[in-house]
Amino acid sequence: MNTELSPSQFRDLAATIEAEVARVIVGQREVVRHTLIALLANGHLLLEGLPGLGKTMLVRTLASTLRLDFTRVQFTPDLMPADIIGTDILEVTDTGERRFRFHRGPIFTNLLLADEINRTTPKTQSALLEAMQERQVSMGGATYTLAPPFLVLATQNPIELEGTYPLPEAQLDRFLFKINVGYPSANELVEIMARTTGAETPDTHPVTDGDTVLAMQALVRGVPVATPVSEYAARLTVATHPDNPGAPEIARRAVRYGASPRGAQALILAAKVAALLAGRYNVALEDVRAVAPAALRHRLILTYEAEAEGITADAIITALLETTPEP
Repeated sequence: MNTELSPSQFRDLAATIEAEVARVIVGQREVVRHTLIALLANGHLLLEGLPGLGKTMLVRTLASTLRLDFTRVQFTPDLMPADIIGTDILEVTDTGERRFRFHRGPIFTNLLLADEINRTTPKTQSALLEAMQERQVSMGGATYTLAPPFLVLATQNPIELEGTYPLPEAQLDRFLFKINVGYPSANELVEIMARTTGAETPDTHPVTDGDTVLAMQALVRGVPVATPVSEYAARLTVATHPDNPGAPEIARRAVRYGASPRGAQALILAAKVAALLAGRYNVALEDVRAVAPAALRHRLILTYEAEAEGITADAIITALLETTPEP
């Protein structure tokens, strides 16, 4: 049964979670904060970065801190949809009767780490679509509900690396956030070596559980949003479309397709979490602006010319934030 939380309890608990994760993860404060925001907004997360930057360790550490069931699936070119979802197995009962029994795959967990998701084929990538959107799996005419909380935290390598497949746009849109994981500084690298090459390595201790996570997610849903703030988020979203009069010049020139309504939903849900983390029970414009890059960058489909010129989605979002009128 879910526990009821106050906004102050929410903030204190979130701070405790971040501090516990920091025992293992060096630096990457913004990455940790945005990962926590996505989790508390009940949204899936895509982490992109070069191999070896701690993406997998971050997800594993978070699962341990939250005392949630955790499953890691290494995505490879030969991975099949049944390897993730599960499959029907023909078995013979004691009476000699033959029947199919559904053998559950690793997707039946709380936190599913889809490691290097873009190293498998689009067919297998798409196997996650129903689970990510509906929190359920369909197989053989039957539907199986995934127990809450259920979140996909996927890591991917930059598509320029060998052996990668770009994620389908429909699947990208189902991720609440896309977070770019950068390289650590020299001082952070020294600390990483100190923590990981000695006789003992740091470990985390659980600070909460699944019921409390669900209570935190429920509190997020109840945070009020003033109409002007919702209208601002809507203007930001529609300004990503090149044919919209409010789109900045760079968006008209560089964007093929803009963000879907899921982008606006992601802005508001993530902004609610940001407001609670700041100690407020109402969403401000600054909360929307703070989460806009992570919520929108993977929803902008750029033109081939823009990609050739090196124009990034983040540059377009920066222009959006500078030109979109505030209430």
